[in-house]
Amino acid sequence: MEKFSVTLAKLVEEAGLTVIHTPTDLKEIKVFTAEVYRPGIMLAGYYQYFDRTRIQILGLTEMAYLQELDPELRRTHLEKLFSFVPPAVILSRGNEPLPEMLEFAAQYGVPLLSSTDTTSTLMSTLITTLNIELAPRITRHGVLVEVYGEGILILGDSGVGKSETAIELVKRGHRLIADDAVELRKVSSREVMGTAPENIRHFIELRGIGIINVARVFGVGSVRSSVQVELVVELEPWDRTKNYDRTGLESDSYDILGVQVPSMLIPVMPGRNLAVILETAAINNRQKEMGYNAAQELLARLGLQNDITL
Repeated sequence: MEKFSVTLAKLVEEAGLTVIHTPTDLKEIKVFTAEVYRPGIMLAGYYQYFDRTRIQILGLTEMAYLQELDPELRRTHLEKLFSFVPPAVILSRGNEPLPEMLEFAAQYGVPLLSSTDTTSTLMSTLITTLNIELAPRITRHGVLVEVYGEGILILGDSGVGKSETAIELVKRGHRLIADDAVELRKVSSREVMGTAPENIRHFIELRGIGIINVARVFGVGSVRSSVQVELVVELEPWDRTKNYDRTGLESDSYDILGVQVPSMLIPVMPGRNLAVILETAAINNRQKEMGYNAAQELLARLGLQNDITL
């Protein structure tokens, strides 16, 4: 699997960090590991299993411990930490760097940064950003929209009406994330985030009209950069020989990088208002997430719930 990276400049921007020392331009320094580390046990003298690919964070506890150490011992442990050349060493809570830190950061070429956030807040921000930037990803041909807060990935053959449906949804107050190429990232075992490649973000193609910039035509409130994919809708031309689901009792799913996302197949034919159908699908999916299923309630009212295997 391809290994992704994020520049230290991106992390500095996202976490609001202050640069104390950097051996080179932060855009040239790349981070490959999503985990961060507090090297307390290493500063106590245990160096085995140290992961040099992780960003190192020194909080109030680590700084207080270092200041209580004998100067020579403190110097030994700090030099050992910087000699592993981690991607960066970050001081939280606005702590000032010790003189030895400045010396070894320059000697071994390690970026030294600081943050005014608490250690927990800083770690949470960094881990969230790293999980998104370093997440496994694939690109799918489709359209991604946000409808009533639900991220809907619209799939289907070229010309089936995906982009036209997206424009109608935008006109009705919903938002476009991506058209044509949708980048999907697995940010956790149960969550997939969708976004658009930066070079085509906010653009959409309409046959007969051409390329338009949705943010310019409909305003910046009609787009957003990313959204969690909570429903996959596959559009296909109506096939009269095919039986389509008419109750919603059956639950289908679509596999995205090992994450099972609820899905449905919607037939397309003249006269069907796909925008209204997708709005209804979004609301219905949210109700199911909250534990309500209209089909099951109807069966219960008819006394048929025991006749159907769900």
